[in-house]
Amino acid sequence: MGVTHGEPWTLGRGAAFWTVAGATATLLAASSAPSPLYPVLQARIGFSALTLTVIFAVYVVALLVALLTVGRLSDFLGRRPVLAAALVVEAASMGLFLLADGVPLLLLARVVQGLATGAAVGVLGAYLLDLQPDDGRRLGSLVNGAAPTTGLALGAVGTGVLVQYAPAPTHLVFALLGVAFLILALVTVTVLPETVSRAPGALRALRPRVAVPAAARREFLGATPTMVATWALGGLVLSVGGSLLSQVFDVTSSAVVGVGIALFSSAGTVAAVLARDAAVTTTAHRGLGALLVGTGVLEGALQTASLPLFVLASLVAGAGFGASFLGALRAVTQLAAPHERAALLSAVYVVSYLAFSVPAVVAGVLITRVGLLPTVQGYGAFVAVLAAVSLLVQLVRRGGAAAPGQAHSAR
Repeated sequence: MGVTHGEPWTLGRGAAFWTVAGATATLLAASSAPSPLYPVLQARIGFSALTLTVIFAVYVVALLVALLTVGRLSDFLGRRPVLAAALVVEAASMGLFLLADGVPLLLLARVVQGLATGAAVGVLGAYLLDLQPDDGRRLGSLVNGAAPTTGLALGAVGTGVLVQYAPAPTHLVFALLGVAFLILALVTVTVLPETVSRAPGALRALRPRVAVPAAARREFLGATPTMVATWALGGLVLSVGGSLLSQVFDVTSSAVVGVGIALFSSAGTVAAVLARDAAVTTTAHRGLGALLVGTGVLEGALQTASLPLFVLASLVAGAGFGASFLGALRAVTQLAAPHERAALLSAVYVVSYLAFSVPAVVAGVLITRVGLLPTVQGYGAFVAVLAAVSLLVQLVRRGGAAAPGQAHSAR
């Protein structure tokens, strides 16, 4: 599958690749932008911890609906029209945030945002794999793993700073993001190259299904515990991280709350970049080890209410998130043919976002019954067990793969 240039002003392959990477980061920045605002909105509007996690989770449910219905659409209609439409809807969701003065409009804004993000993540991921350099197979997977975490970090920090120091703190960030998405939509339809030829079957593509190519199924199954462990911890940070920092660690500055939330995602980006040339198994093993250690440090931070320990835990666990998810992503995407990429990435994100949301909602229920601190301590233990199981699965699979080679060399 090659890059087609329908207009003389179409961007070259390299520039188009990094433009799509920027769009991915912006999309995920919008996803995390409300996180530092949750404590502010909770105090202003007045809603419970359960309502907070529901506001967080409806976004993910809507995202999954979009992934399961339009996640493969760009394989048939082309990357540009699907991405442009998703970006326009994303801009509309920012408009709804600007109007939100209560829980119903907040829920509606998150639902529309989830639908737009779900429509976009599959096409963005496939676009990156299409546009990566001919000799850079790992670059597409690297940016697929690093751009979302970069965006999550930028969204949290940017919102925190705006809330602390800018006028109209609960509105400005959404106005800026809305304009950014409209500009990106315009760029998509005017200068991005198309990488997919139109093909029949678009209506069939709307049928909800998760498509994992036969060649990638074994790797996908083995990577599933890793995806669940990493994204479950990410869901905790983005849903109740602000409340945790303010109530357990007595952080009163919105800017510091934003930075505290962003540490996790930032460390994930750095780890993914540093691990870009490492073997898939090495990346996965080291990442899971860091995730396991990081959750252990988090338990210590919660027990002692130590902010420095919390910072350390965020950095170590975030690095584990970035490296282990990159390893899982590389393991499965390298086994997909070009026309299978969007569907496979949709499957990856279905698993990831279910892990992102379901445990967070359970935590919201528990917080109302047993309190914030015991809930987060139990959540951390749950993630630690998952990380340990994931690491064990990886080691067993690696040992099983090595055995035939050892037997062959002995003969």
